[in-house]
Amino acid sequence: MSLALELNEITVTFRSGDERESRYTAVAQTTLRIAAGEFVSVVGPTGCGKSTLLNIAAGLLEPSSGDVRVFGEPLQGINRRAGYMFQAEALMPWRSALDNVMVGLQYRGVTEAEARTQAEAWLARVGLAGFGDRYPHELSGGMRKRTALAQTLALDPDIILMDEPFSALDIQTRQLMENEVLDLWAARKKAVLFITHDLDEAIAMSDRVVVLSAGPGTHPIGEFAIDLPRPRDVAEVRVDPRFVELHTNIWSVLRDEVLKGYAQQLKKAA
Repeated sequence: MSLALELNEITVTFRSGDERESRYTAVAQTTLRIAAGEFVSVVGPTGCGKSTLLNIAAGLLEPSSGDVRVFGEPLQGINRRAGYMFQAEALMPWRSALDNVMVGLQYRGVTEAEARTQAEAWLARVGLAGFGDRYPHELSGGMRKRTALAQTLALDPDIILMDEPFSALDIQTRQLMENEVLDLWAARKKAVLFITHDLDEAIAMSDRVVVLSAGPGTHPIGEFAIDLPRPRDVAEVRVDPRFVELHTNIWSVLRDEVLKGYAQQLKKAA
């Protein structure tokens, strides 16, 4: 199977702006590869650098060392073959849901009529047919997430990058959104890099789960193939004995790193 995304020996070091500049290595010598059509989740302690890796994959941040390849080609600048769904909503409040979904298509040179047709079709696919004229403030949290999902998928990216996109939702809405993402993914089988702090979510959705260490110098410390059968319902799969076994195995690796990360957060706050 061909590789859609390769992060090879990535190190990211941030420097302060003073003359005696101090350095903080957020990510150290991390290699992460995602095959075309594969759904990979990355879990790790809060503040460990998960979003940094996603920004590297998107071309929004250049690594201090290492290289990124997209379908075998070196990434230079923005990753044009990727769609990015942020943790915070990126909807424009002055544009309707339909106009928000259309905007990326219009930037790509699609005619307004065709962009409108495609945007309406994507709103329908995420369950928002008839809501295209609503503005973000007129939509519930779940509906805004659906709009953002349609906005991302309308561009038909070969790689989908998702940064804890459902963390702010209530559990029922969250599970509905997770199932919708899985249904849409199953229909098109794009490569997905999914960042989450929720281990249950990672196992329920993924083909593979990668565990990161606590920072500084975050790096992978575990990788687990998720061999639960598909299609999956994210609520029902949680009672599968194999799910429980996988959760136990992954948590045994993740637990100490979460405790380290928590201790570091307390130290910073002191």
